[in-house]
Amino acid sequence: MAEARRVRVSALAKINLDLRVLGKREDGYHELRTIFQTISLADRIEITFQRSRSTSVEAESSVEIADNIAVRAARLCLDEMRVAARVGISIEKRIPMGAGLGGGSSDAAAMLLSLPALAGKPVPLDRLLALARALGSDVPFFLLGGRAVGVGRGEELYPLPDLSVRHTLVVAPGIHVSTAEAYRALNAPPMALGGLTTERLQSTIERFVSLAWGAGRKEPVNDFEPAVFAAHPVLRRLKQKLRRAGAGPALLSGSGSALYGVFRSQEAVQHAQQQFERTAAHPVTLVGRARYRALWRRWLRPFAVNEVWPPQHSGRSTP
Repeated sequence: MAEARRVRVSALAKINLDLRVLGKREDGYHELRTIFQTISLADRIEITFQRSRSTSVEAESSVEIADNIAVRAARLCLDEMRVAARVGISIEKRIPMGAGLGGGSSDAAAMLLSLPALAGKPVPLDRLLALARALGSDVPFFLLGGRAVGVGRGEELYPLPDLSVRHTLVVAPGIHVSTAEAYRALNAPPMALGGLTTERLQSTIERFVSLAWGAGRKEPVNDFEPAVFAAHPVLRRLKQKLRRAGAGPALLSGSGSALYGVFRSQEAVQHAQQQFERTAAHPVTLVGRARYRALWRRWLRPFAVNEVWPPQHSGRSTP
């Protein structure tokens, strides 16, 4: 039997530094403008790969995950490579579920980055991005990391320069916010015929572009906040608490329920964390694109070449 290969990686979370919902498109999805940012909070994943005559993918997790997207990602990747293998996935969940931090999407991207290296079957980035889009709107971002503008459903990505050090606290109250319900509660108007040409839409886009190019000097916005706060008033109170603790800005991430606050110093973060004794609060660092890639190259070093992205097979004989 072929030798098994094993790797341990971390699937990093994200926050949304800004999120605008422009309207509902003809295809039923919503047109977004957002700024993604990877952060140090992460799930821990162990992946085992072994060539086999038939494919099986088995996953276990520290918390129950219905319809685990990491399993679907592994199967898609194996099909793309035309490789039959036994894949084992063990996930230690540290990113709260249903919190708008992208934990499931990041787990899926971890499969797409890891399996080609383990299998010794390079998959070009454009193909990995296509697989990621088939899995979910946030998945493509986690193939790239750092800070990026997301357009369309969020899957059309444009890199932004990394930010300087930001002292950040993520507050996760354990409330599961349904993304589908959050979108329905938005009551966003249909997109204007002929594209994004109305005065309201143009003004929204201009403010968003100004914030993206201004590296955060304008006050960020998350269009989900009014609807999500109306359904879960405790989240509004948590944002106010972050503000009183000195956060500027403080914002809901994605469709929630996690919120984050940016502080002037690490000491201020630690002081604020003490005020959330009854709510999970995680001091985090922002992870830029260069750091994100360096981490992945380190995790996959036994199986991949450092000079390319995504990490590809090192040229050793395949198992």
